[in-house]
Amino acid sequence: MTNAKAAEAELTWRAVLTGAVLGGVLSLCNIYSGLRIGWGFNMSITAALLGWGFWRVVGGATRAPAFTKLENNLNQTGASAGASISSAGLVSAIPAMTMLTGRELSYPELACWLFVIGMVGVTVGIALRRQMIEVDKLPFANGIASAETLDKMYAAGADAARKVRALVGAGALAALTKTVLHFAHVASVAVPGSLAVGARRASMMNLTVAIDPSPLMIAVGALGSVRTGITMLCGGLFSWLVLGPWVIANGWAQAGADDPTQSWFGPMVRWLLWPGVSMMVTSSLTTVALSWRSIVRTFTGGSVDASEDGATRVMVDEVPRRAYLALVAVVAVLAVIGQIVLFDIAWWAALAGVMLSFVLAAVAGRVSGETTLTPVGAMGKVTQAAFAVLQPGSVTANLMAANVTGGAAAQCAELLHDLKTGVLIGASPRRQAIAQTVGVLGGAIAGSAAYLVLVPDPARQLLTDEWPAPAVATWRAVAELFAQGISSMPTGALEAMAIGGVMGIVLAVLERALPKKYASFVPSPASLGLSFTIQAWTSFSLFFGSMLGWALRRWAPEWSERYLTVVASGVIAGESLAGVAIAIHAILGG
Repeated sequence: MTNAKAAEAELTWRAVLTGAVLGGVLSLCNIYSGLRIGWGFNMSITAALLGWGFWRVVGGATRAPAFTKLENNLNQTGASAGASISSAGLVSAIPAMTMLTGRELSYPELACWLFVIGMVGVTVGIALRRQMIEVDKLPFANGIASAETLDKMYAAGADAARKVRALVGAGALAALTKTVLHFAHVASVAVPGSLAVGARRASMMNLTVAIDPSPLMIAVGALGSVRTGITMLCGGLFSWLVLGPWVIANGWAQAGADDPTQSWFGPMVRWLLWPGVSMMVTSSLTTVALSWRSIVRTFTGGSVDASEDGATRVMVDEVPRRAYLALVAVVAVLAVIGQIVLFDIAWWAALAGVMLSFVLAAVAGRVSGETTLTPVGAMGKVTQAAFAVLQPGSVTANLMAANVTGGAAAQCAELLHDLKTGVLIGASPRRQAIAQTVGVLGGAIAGSAAYLVLVPDPARQLLTDEWPAPAVATWRAVAELFAQGISSMPTGALEAMAIGGVMGIVLAVLERALPKKYASFVPSPASLGLSFTIQAWTSFSLFFGSMLGWALRRWAPEWSERYLTVVASGVIAGESLAGVAIAIHAILGG
């Protein structure tokens, strides 16, 4: 890694505002994908390429100064913060609360709430920077990848220009494909055949076994591993062709309409989500528990083995202590007041939830630094379990206190990865904190608007073919279980939940305990659980994408190293933005 020159421009209006605007735009992508498959993506490299390309074009037209590496680092810092605003509850706790209680937040309420949640994570990340990056020298692999990308971009501008063209071209093609499919009314393509389900016969389309022409899920699969793809394929086949029909035949779940062209996803997933959710929750919590050394080091310090790329230097231009303490006080007070005013949570419970969120966000930051995986869901479930004791019976308190934890965990991890990038290229952590704050604001403003446009009626729209929303199903199911008890579960679901929970624990332990060459053959418990909560056709697309990515890495390694992530990211962004535009068109009467 190379350090930028001291005289290089860094904290400029264009750097901060570019990050905020890109973060707002890219937040739409993560909201869209989150409602489709339950997770979002790190947008740092995408934002760096887009920011570089935009200011290169503007500079060529206006002779504006070149967009420096340090400016671009602030841009990607703010953009990644804004893009991750979806993790502040927009694809999980907030729609789950509306579905269970009917409570809907207005646009100003939602935007302010998201901003406060994000700032909880920012304050935790600032406090952890020195210990985790300078002292413990945690890898924070996404941060290293962003730093390497910035170094290569500014060392070889021609290559960066080609990547920008590939990103924009893939996005435009995906957007065009999505638009054509929508206005041509082409959805999933039916697969011939049928299956006996009790006294009825179900078509393959009824059981969600079809071909999805959308390129988005293929691109998502290409970014993942073959192990994940095969797990999704097997899980999709088992849950929708074996377990689902058996459940209907036993009368534990209802079949859908007697129409071979319609899917039965809605009625079937209300039962299948229980074993799937149980598997995802127990595997996530087990993974965190097995990272107990990381948890201990969060509060005691201590380093892990770091590569040469992980070497750091002592930074200057820290966030001033007095300003930081004032920020913590303001953010904590606003988080408590927000819970009291918006959700009628008792003040003492709200305060306890915020304090717990600070601790769990620190744990999530540590785990993310060592593994690149941010356990947002697992941290949220810990708070949900705590509020089952603090305020039993209240689904709103259960969901929204945990919402603070999940959103804070995501933002804390994002900031730490970006601060790692800053260390490696010689950036100012104080200026990155400013960019992160403005980025959170941009994401809250744009993300809350996009959510309200996309999902004006969560109870009707979610857990459907268009919006499977697996994260919403997970948070909702846990809140219902804690609030209403096991009596609220469908017949047979408790036993399935127990089996799924045990499988999640066993598979998570095997992942960690077996040698690496054998662990790669263990099904991914999180992916297996996810396959129970999304249509089989989505699992098939993810599998196909993973195999395509594997083939490209094997037979075109140089091209894949340079362009696979860029092209896949462009496809994801292009289809997501087109999907948002189509939703707006529909609302305006189209």
